[in-house]
Amino acid sequence: QVQLVESGGGLVQAGGSLRLSCVVSGGPFSINRAAWYRQAPEQERELVAAIISGGSTMYGDSVKGRFTISRDNAKNTVYLQMNSLKPEDTAVYYCNADGFGMAGLMYDYWGQGTQVTVSS
Repeated sequence: QVQLVESGGGLVQAGGSLRLSCVVSGGPFSINRAAWYRQAPEQERELVAAIISGGSTMYGDSVKGRFTISRDNAKNTVYLQMNSLKPEDTAVYYCNADGFGMAGLMYDYWGQGTQVTVSS
């Protein structure tokens, strides 16, 4: 059973920083793409950042230049460094990972989410 467990969320003032972590455990599972999404109340879930196995990254327009996604393959952990936080970054942040698991099939997994609240 593959599990994604996020941590690092919390309450921070505008302009501050947080680093989210997502530990991927269980398997067998080889991560192809890992991503962070977020969902604010009454809004659709949106892609924040993604990183693929080769290390290429992409970011949502609203976080470019402020957030950085990275991964530590040895620790099976994906990070999201969030700087210059704004109140509009307030949301539940979810970790997502897809990749190959049992029998070489592609699987997609989600974490339970971690709340980020940015006060003005």
